[in-house]
Amino acid sequence: MSYEVLARKYRPSNFEEVVGQEHIIKALVNSLDQNKLHQAFIFSGTRGVGKTTLGRILAKCLNCLSSETPISSPCNECSNCKEIRAGRSLDFFEQDAASQRGIDAMKELLQTVPQSPSNGRYKIYLLDEAHQLTTESFNALLKNLEEPPKHVVFILATTNPEKLPKTVQSRCLQLNLKTVNEEFLSGHLMKILKLEGIDFDDDSVKLISKSAKGSVRDALTLLDQSIAYGNGSLKSDDIQKLLGTIDDSLLFELIESITDGNSGHAFNILSEIEELAPEYDSILKDIIAIFHKVSMHQALENSSDNRVINIAKKIDKEFCQLLYEIAINSYSKFSVHPNPKEALELCLLRMLTFNPLQKLSETNNNQSSEKIEKKNLKKNKKKSHKTQNHKESEPPLNLNKFKNNREWIKYFNSLELSQFVKNIFGAMSFISFEEDELSLMSHKHTPKDINESWISEFKEALKSSFSKEITVKIKEGEVEETPFSYNTKKDEEAIGNSKLEIENDKDIQSFLKKFNAKIKADTVKPIK
Repeated sequence: MSYEVLARKYRPSNFEEVVGQEHIIKALVNSLDQNKLHQAFIFSGTRGVGKTTLGRILAKCLNCLSSETPISSPCNECSNCKEIRAGRSLDFFEQDAASQRGIDAMKELLQTVPQSPSNGRYKIYLLDEAHQLTTESFNALLKNLEEPPKHVVFILATTNPEKLPKTVQSRCLQLNLKTVNEEFLSGHLMKILKLEGIDFDDDSVKLISKSAKGSVRDALTLLDQSIAYGNGSLKSDDIQKLLGTIDDSLLFELIESITDGNSGHAFNILSEIEELAPEYDSILKDIIAIFHKVSMHQALENSSDNRVINIAKKIDKEFCQLLYEIAINSYSKFSVHPNPKEALELCLLRMLTFNPLQKLSETNNNQSSEKIEKKNLKKNKKKSHKTQNHKESEPPLNLNKFKNNREWIKYFNSLELSQFVKNIFGAMSFISFEEDELSLMSHKHTPKDINESWISEFKEALKSSFSKEITVKIKEGEVEETPFSYNTKKDEEAIGNSKLEIENDKDIQSFLKKFNAKIKADTVKPIK
């Protein structure tokens, strides 16, 4: 075959061409320039990041004939460089430890160690997938690794360094190769596409880089496949079909539907996604990645993507972590589910089920506003009756007007609201209630920051109490006493009374003294 695949055609021939491994390159170049070389190396890292390639480049650096000493930039023109690249050098032994892993193969290899180099300065032994060697092979190798002849260098390449015996690791200089980030990969692929004269758009290259997951070889293999699929050109639509991925905008729209509690719209978006014939596990992985970005932005405010920022503002941290956990849990069970599509649908259903806005939507659909009003009036009447019989005989609440902050707090505590809505409006203090307009003070929230669905729920609760629409205005400023701060203060007072009663109870104190015991402070509860 005359065609050479891109992964082989563009294999780096010197350190400058290696992508994304600057920390390794710097260590090797400095060692070569100072002529201070270790006798054995371990190159570890995931597949396709350059372990074997670095081993071959290092071999050329050690035996290049363009210099009297090892150099950091091989000429790639001398006979030694060409022979190493072609795989026929007498001084460079590259052995696949996955297939030649036994003691007999190792003995045969080690018999050549005492022999002097034929054409170069060093004999270099590269053992690929070294972790697959047998215990006997490792034992046979140990002495040679620790005290090899001066003309011998060992290089062990492995994707699983933990499986190498500690005795081997301690005799080698271990260099860990990193996965290559998407930005480096994209730049590398674009250079190759320009050299090949292939038309492409930036989105298609980004999709390939993302799917490669840090592997340069995987990226080049996908690039070969994409070029064939696109008949010599790259378009993002073709790449999405090839990789089973979809446009991010649909995923963000899907997630926003879930956070809004809009199950109908969420599954309409899922239907659009299904028409693109996607890989369902890839969709779930992308959803997990989006929730990760949202979580990070909520903690660090480090995203410049407006779509991520909007979702981060819309949901609180706890709910975001819940959705993230549901997605992760669903993905962990994805492989055992008989139908990938159903697995994704169940994941979305769980997210909607645990969304309080979804519960509100269901309630509004199942109950008429008339029934809601009757239910709330009945509860208010019952609470009013209980209040009259209370020990402190507090005056009944005037539902027509809030005269002060305490009446507002008392009324707010009587409302049945979802936890999110309670968290937001319970942290606001009362300003005024005049002419069907309720004004509240918030120290951090402005109306544009609060989800419309949450405001609607709060207004619906007000409407049920007053039998008319109530306008809600929120101002940002210095907050005074809020329902939450008032309730917290009352709870602390009640706990204090409980502790006082315990201290004054002779029987309890006698029991504690008898057994030299103490009561944990955080276990004391208010007296009901």
